[in-house]
Amino acid sequence: MTTAVDGFPEQGGNETGPDHDPADEASRASRLRKAPTAFRTISEVADELHIPQHVLRFWETKFPQVKPLKRGGGRRYYRPDDIALLRRISDLLYIQGYTIKGVQRLLREGGGRLSDNIPPPRADERADIDAGTGQGGLSSSVSSGRPVQVEASSGEISQTQTSSASETAMEAEIKRLRVALQQTHDALLEERSRADHLRSLLEALIDELGDIRQVLP
Repeated sequence: MTTAVDGFPEQGGNETGPDHDPADEASRASRLRKAPTAFRTISEVADELHIPQHVLRFWETKFPQVKPLKRGGGRRYYRPDDIALLRRISDLLYIQGYTIKGVQRLLREGGGRLSDNIPPPRADERADIDAGTGQGGLSSSVSSGRPVQVEASSGEISQTQTSSASETAMEAEIKRLRVALQQTHDALLEERSRADHLRSLLEALIDELGDIRQVLP
């Protein structure tokens, strides 16, 4: 017999569903009716924060302060505090430009918490998202809201333009996607390393079984 917890389904399904689930709208409406203290599934958190589920799982390996409850089948249920922390981590990584190591340092120094008044990242903790784009100067100016100098074709006239809100939002989204891509790459490398380790253990066990078989009558 399972005990229902606020926000928990008494019978759970898979963490992920089909890409185009006809019940999506009903599911979203159900989420809106949940109490603020209700637990959320990983799919609900991914939808709310606009972060892929595999990135949320990857963050668990990098930020042990995120501790969702886990039930059968690997299903995760996030507390409101978990979601608030994930939201701050997302802001620091995707908006402020911190690296994972930088956020880890902030969590250590904050006793597992992230304050609301965190300064800009240090040079060694800043994600180099503009490298290789050929648009570093323009990107940094637009995303920061600083005026951009635009020279006319004659080369004699220049005018100052302030980036619009839509341009700033676009730059922030590009930044978020680049960081997400890098984190996906890191997660794949980590999974490959884990698979190599398991393969080595399996080979060692096979060798050991072979040695045991040789000494048996």
